Amino acid sequence: MKCPARAALIGSLLLSGCNLAPVYKPPHFLLPDSYQGTPPFEVAHPDQELAPRGDWWTMFNDPVLTQLEVRAVKENPTLQAAAEQYMQARDLAAEAQSALYPQVSASAAISDNRQSQQRLFRGSTTTPNVEASNEILGTASWEPDFWGEIRNRAHQQKRLAQAGAADLETARLSLQAELATDYFAIRGLDSETVALRESIEAYKQAVLVTRLRYHGGIGSGLDLARASSQLGNAEAQLSDTALQRDLLQHALAVLVGALPSTFILAPRDAGAPAAPSIPLGLPAELLQRRPDIASAERKMAAANAAIGVSRAAFYPNVTFFGDAGYQGRSWHFLNLPETLWSVGSQATLPLFEGGLRRAELQRSWSAYAQTRDNYRATVLAAFQEVEDGLSSMQRLKSEVEQQDEASRQASEALAISTKLYEDGLDTYLSVSVAQVTQLAARTAEIQVQTRQSQAAVTLIRAIGGGWTEQKLPTEKQVIPLAPLGP
Repeated sequence: MKCPARAALIGSLLLSGCNLAPVYKPPHFLLPDSYQGTPPFEVAHPDQELAPRGDWWTMFNDPVLTQLEVRAVKENPTLQAAAEQYMQARDLAAEAQSALYPQVSASAAISDNRQSQQRLFRGSTTTPNVEASNEILGTASWEPDFWGEIRNRAHQQKRLAQAGAADLETARLSLQAELATDYFAIRGLDSETVALRESIEAYKQAVLVTRLRYHGGIGSGLDLARASSQLGNAEAQLSDTALQRDLLQHALAVLVGALPSTFILAPRDAGAPAAPSIPLGLPAELLQRRPDIASAERKMAAANAAIGVSRAAFYPNVTFFGDAGYQGRSWHFLNLPETLWSVGSQATLPLFEGGLRRAELQRSWSAYAQTRDNYRATVLAAFQEVEDGLSSMQRLKSEVEQQDEASRQASEALAISTKLYEDGLDTYLSVSVAQVTQLAARTAEIQVQTRQSQAAVTLIRAIGGGWTEQKLPTEKQVIPLAPLGP
């Protein structure tokens, strides 16, 4: 090989390694050593993930909830649409990477052609009017990536595909958390229904007693009216509770991909399960456990690669191309005079575009700054959600204990008031007030227990639901197909 040719080859290899994108460095945060929450939370070891991994709803030990969660992941149309969106992002990454390889194509054409005998400038009457034309042509072109434009464009799309994978996990976690929240709300309404029915039965007995006392001349019509009103209010509250349950059941049906008219969740008296003990992990690990944080970081990395694409636009684009084939009246492939070929190259350099390239570069830098700010906002929102979840769990734990005591005292007060009224030592007003207080306290107790279970779901969602950054596909793994076949 001659020296000039060798120097040109070495120069091309060096240029092909040029990358004009800035060195990517994700931002770092000064994070606290621990969360503000207190037990029943556990600080996990650095190598410990949320247990059980992924299937976090099994921590509640509810087989019906587990069945619904599995069904929702398989059949929810919104989640399936998100999966298709991720697949499209992978295909866009493959399209961008394909520009790194030579583009080769082949074509063939067959035609029979007849000319008019009266055409202008006909040279000879012996020239045939009908003639065949057969052509086989192969074409190849290649654009060397001297300035890294193609590679950075491929990196940009691959990183956006990685962000799409994280967005899909975010959508899956949101679906699972929403389903669990609605499910626990339904179970809470089931417990409220039981409490209301028990109260209605007691109120019916109270109406019967006040009616007997009224007809016996030892009770007033006011007592009967109060007892009847109390019964009517409880029955109306039961109807409203049934309505709320119907609406939540319809919402649950849509989440699992079923028609609301065909989906039925059987009532259960047990109510929402107790909140489990949740391993939190260290605050620094939250950055690797939240898929939305991973998505924001990958979008920032993609914007960084886009700067390299904008910078490369200031430099010339070089393309090598060539074609070869055969053209003639017959299919004599070995007939040398009927072969054709063409080789060449093309270079394009922008000289004056009215500031177009500079504007595109400035926009790329601004887009990168925007993704960096979005990343920071996502991290701050994530820590807020964790701290909110911790505060909710801590306060609700105390509230459950306090409300349980209030409900017990209200039941005791109702029993005493009822006994005094039956013995003629007190009016029915005291019984009516005690009934209202007892039902309100029991309802509040059930609602607080439901909120506690829902708060546990919110906290699990806030710490990532068992997802880790290691589950995010690499840039190589997001490509759905190989350049030369499956």
